[in-house]
Amino acid sequence: MAVKIRLKRMGAKKSPFYRIVVADSRSPRDGRFIESVGTYNPVAQPAQVELNEELVLKWLNDGAKPSDTVRNLFSKQGIMEKFHNSKLSK
Repeated sequence: MAVKIRLKRMGAKKSPFYRIVVADSRSPRDGRFIESVGTYNPVAQPAQVELNEELVLKWLNDGAKPSDTVRNLFSKQGIMEKFHNSKLSK
């Protein structure tokens, strides 16, 4: 089973709000997911990102692949750097 960390769109029309979820890559974008690891609100000024860092690092270590947008959000939060440093220290 290929597991991805990706965005699940919520919110009303023209005012998106996203949950960052861990899901099977075969499930639909807003469909079934395994676990919710954070939120992303691009409408707020500045954009708000809330993450459960421990869960994100656990899933990355277990082999989950982030989508391009989620990878950018993780990089801005410093999570990708922590993940790469933890891989190098092993």
